[in-house]
Amino acid sequence: MKIQPLARTLVIDRTWPVVIDLAVGACGLAFFFTIVSTGTYWLGKPVPVVPISHSIGALPGYAFYSLVRIGIAYLLSLAFAITYGYTAAYNPRIEAWMIAVLDILQSIPVLSFLPPLVLAMVALVPGHQMGIEMGVVLLIFTGQVWNLAFSFYSSLKNIPREMLEASRIYRYSAWQRFLQLEMPYAAIGLVWNSIVSVAGGWFALMACEMFTMGTRNFQLPGLGSYLQTAADSGDMRALVAGFAVVILIVIATDQLLWRPLIAWSDKFKFEQVESADRISSPVLELLRRSQILSAVPGQLWARIEEPLYRRLARTPQSHIVQPLDDGPVRKGASPVLWTLAVLALTIAGWGAVQAGLMLRTVTWPELRQLLEGAGATFLRVNASLLISALWTVPVGVAIGFNPRLARFVQPVAQILASVPATAFFPILLIGLVKLGGGLGIGSIALMLLGTQWYILFNVIAGAMSIPSDLREVASLYRFTRWQRWQRLILPGIFPYLITGMVTASGGAWNASVFAEYSHVPGGTLQTIGLGAQISAATDAGRFPILLLATILISVMVVTMNRLVWRRLYRLAETRYKLEG
Repeated sequence: MKIQPLARTLVIDRTWPVVIDLAVGACGLAFFFTIVSTGTYWLGKPVPVVPISHSIGALPGYAFYSLVRIGIAYLLSLAFAITYGYTAAYNPRIEAWMIAVLDILQSIPVLSFLPPLVLAMVALVPGHQMGIEMGVVLLIFTGQVWNLAFSFYSSLKNIPREMLEASRIYRYSAWQRFLQLEMPYAAIGLVWNSIVSVAGGWFALMACEMFTMGTRNFQLPGLGSYLQTAADSGDMRALVAGFAVVILIVIATDQLLWRPLIAWSDKFKFEQVESADRISSPVLELLRRSQILSAVPGQLWARIEEPLYRRLARTPQSHIVQPLDDGPVRKGASPVLWTLAVLALTIAGWGAVQAGLMLRTVTWPELRQLLEGAGATFLRVNASLLISALWTVPVGVAIGFNPRLARFVQPVAQILASVPATAFFPILLIGLVKLGGGLGIGSIALMLLGTQWYILFNVIAGAMSIPSDLREVASLYRFTRWQRWQRLILPGIFPYLITGMVTASGGAWNASVFAEYSHVPGGTLQTIGLGAQISAATDAGRFPILLLATILISVMVVTMNRLVWRRLYRLAETRYKLEG
């Protein structure tokens, strides 16, 4: 009688790896099919306007197209974020300029990029669907990349001093330091910001897959255009079905991708005492039992590991132990850098002349209206940031400190963040119309749908990165609740909170184009604000108004960056930097 349970266990242990290997093989075939199908479609003739069917059977195909666009945009965003963040963190000469540019770009609404970018990509790849698709992918990229870049940059600036000194003592080359110190230290922040980046991609999907530029219409097959057409026509059955598909995709992505990555990145937490509560993922445990994933990559890595590290270590700097200096090393600029600087100044000068010629057509009443709208939108953006921080900070800390709570709450928050807020806008706007209200205060509520998640997920990442030994010391010395927040929690999450606030600010500016102006059955609902003027100018094809509105946003963002965010970043790098 005792042998049977043991035999059943052995059968299960032998069967599971086979099932897992079959699932891995099926995923590989699906990935190959995705590449072939996408290539066939993108290399076909351009079809700017595709009729959108409200049939439930069309949803799998639309979901496939949207997932491909979001996936490609995310990979481009991750590569750009790592390159840009690394360059800004280790080049003091251009660091301030790069962060200012990043802050401006992440605050410019998608509709400001939309007309010139799509027209440029269509002209660049004529005769193929690829031009339109790449334009849409790059627009989704603009909704995903900025918080990843800010997260990676902030992580590099907050690496503990003793870890940098150890990398110099052990003579790490730049590649060794990147692979064994910088990327692991930034892993937790990158994973959590990847979740909110993909959520940002869903947010931009409806604007990117279906839009109008003057007399030209663009409508591509996808979930974004499906939800938009269903909302415009009042087809509640199709709208609910579209929401259900998005929620199913988000749940599957959480369990198959994000949950394993969160559990995997937890091993990179900077602590000296291992926490008793570890984050787990059933999918990750199953993948570790796969014979294909353990054998094939393992054998390949064993063959290239030693030669690779030898090549990475062969740099002249790796033979010299350099002291860690607080001040930046002043080096002369290379001829390549000077050439690029002259080229950039030339292009900027030519662009400034063309912009000046275009802005000459803007009248004084239009300029006054833009200035009034800039002030109104500025107040709404900051009000949405304050309201978001009031609830996301305590909730994010509770989720980050309690893995059991995170197991249930985090997927729910991820679903709410990933369901495109632009799909909720028509429903909320119809409710506002029926209640007899306008968009004055309602636009703040609409902005919250696209901004609060940046702060929440960054606070969760910050709370999870606080070392367990510091939390145990706080318990050992019996800190009161106020003392824990004052001396442990707020200093620990401060760099992540600032990153979340900066990216949430950009999200609020992006959301303003939908929150302040929207088409509803029977007309258009709008309020005073830059977002409304940008949307109206896009519908009318008024490029001078678009340009001037973008300049006003840039001026306000640069001012806030200089007066507030830059100083807070400096405070996070000095006073609240985790040291051993």
